[in-house]
Amino acid sequence: MSVLIHFSLFPTDKGTSVSPYVAKSLRIIRESGLPYKLGPMSTAVEGEWGEVMAVVEKCFAELRKDCSRIYMTLQMDYREGAVNRIEGKIKSVEEKL
Repeated sequence: MSVLIHFSLFPTDKGTSVSPYVAKSLRIIRESGLPYKLGPMSTAVEGEWGEVMAVVEKCFAELRKDCSRIYMTLQMDYREGAVNRIEGKIKSVEEKL
């Protein structure tokens, strides 16, 4: 089951700059080996359901170690048999401009 997600996960109890916590999640995502793309407000990750959800769970568990309040948004698109949608979806729109 191929899914493409974009999610944002950060503490709300650590002040105005949460980039160190975003970096913790990004390390987990990078180490997973799954295709990803960091954006200014969220990160896209692509892969099989179990792999992607395991990454989200690890990111949440890492922040939970020292954060008492965490905010997360998660959007997901499932498309059977689809691959490389992180780049492909953007390219498809740009080709139509």
